[in-house]
Amino acid sequence: MIIRRGLAVAIAPFALLLVAATDPATETIHKVKEGETLAGIANRANVPLIVIAEANGLTDPYVVKLGQMLKIPRQRIHVVKQGDTGFAIAYRYGVPFKQIALANNLPDDGTVKTGQKLIIPAVFDAPAPSSNSSKTPRKPHFRLPATGNVLLSWQRRADGGGHDGIDFAVNKGDMIPAAASGTVIFAGNEPKRFGKLVVIDHGNGWQTAYGHLMQVTVTKGNTVKSGERIGLGGQSGMATRPELHFEIRRNGTPVDPTMELGLKAGG
Repeated sequence: MIIRRGLAVAIAPFALLLVAATDPATETIHKVKEGETLAGIANRANVPLIVIAEANGLTDPYVVKLGQMLKIPRQRIHVVKQGDTGFAIAYRYGVPFKQIALANNLPDDGTVKTGQKLIIPAVFDAPAPSSNSSKTPRKPHFRLPATGNVLLSWQRRADGGGHDGIDFAVNKGDMIPAAASGTVIFAGNEPKRFGKLVVIDHGNGWQTAYGHLMQVTVTKGNTVKSGERIGLGGQSGMATRPELHFEIRRNGTPVDPTMELGLKAGG
């Protein structure tokens, strides 16, 4: 009896850990059990059903199977501040606005209201292609988006702050080319800082941004080739002189453009 009691005491904490590890309220991967539905899992996970469905490629009527492994996108909350736009929020968190709109039942035009609490869902990478695929996505080859002097180079501080891109000197009206081929996912005004802005998605998680433009010459959804004009250089937003603010991001995380563009450190 003593041995059994000792085993019971030893096993109890382990059993609790197993329960916690498979609790949809905290887990990021859930194994479907007998009798479970996607709606029930979503309710216990406190994640909108449509967000889980999108993350797992499920369509209406959202049938799940015993033993199926479901990705559970954990989420954050953002309170919309004065001047925030849907795009700016999406860019800040590295989450496509389409996903934010789905999670919050919003129109996909980027409209948000001051004081609104938004669920920011997690985004999973797309499944990697098979090893024998001839179309394995690769990192884009980036070209210089401007030929002027570097006014401010990439800077990162220990606290995560700094300057997330490179600022190039330009003349008003200079042709600004796409640094790589891709699809325009934003083309318009970003009122907080960058003024007239273009963002291009290059696939496989890579994006570039072009800020402080005098004029945007592409529209959302356009496919552009490397070197094709996407705007004209200028001084919009918070720029104090004609300049181009250029960023490269990978899965929403800023990447130092210096090496990607073949520049020397420090400009």
